[in-house]
Amino acid sequence: MTTGTVRILGLDPGLQHTGWGMVEHDGFRLRFLADGVISTTPQSALPERLLILHRGLAAVIAEWAPDEAAVEHTYVARNPDSALKLGQARGVVLLAPALAGIPVREYGAMEVKRAVVGTGHAAKEQVQAMVRQLLPGVTFKRADAADALAIAICHAHHRGTRNAWAKAASSG
Repeated sequence: MTTGTVRILGLDPGLQHTGWGMVEHDGFRLRFLADGVISTTPQSALPERLLILHRGLAAVIAEWAPDEAAVEHTYVARNPDSALKLGQARGVVLLAPALAGIPVREYGAMEVKRAVVGTGHAAKEQVQAMVRQLLPGVTFKRADAADALAIAICHAHHRGTRNAWAKAASSG
């Protein structure tokens, strides 16, 4: 990996399926590295499911050595019990990279769609089509992995803007 190239781990939290996607960004180009899904079964007890998520994420982090991570904010308003369980899964998804010393940023769904497609109200199919366009050769295993790659792309775009602003502020 050359200086200036950063590995970004995108994470789409879910208790049943947590999608992950790994890209490299050199400031100009994005390169697809890998993607996948960590799945749990509803029949398992909640602590077991959270442990499966943590172990799966720890394995992904150990194998791919990301420099930064990005996690999507999730919003669930219908069922309080489901929202609580999703929140606990989200906690594991945020904690795993933090435990590895990896900086974590969070992005809302509309922000991700705007960064990838150009509009915050894009359909899932539009996001997936743009992920395929921006990462040639990608064949994601599930929609959760495509969402995770979109989150990684969003982070790459935002980090470029943040770096440009920081450079301008320090030289001015």
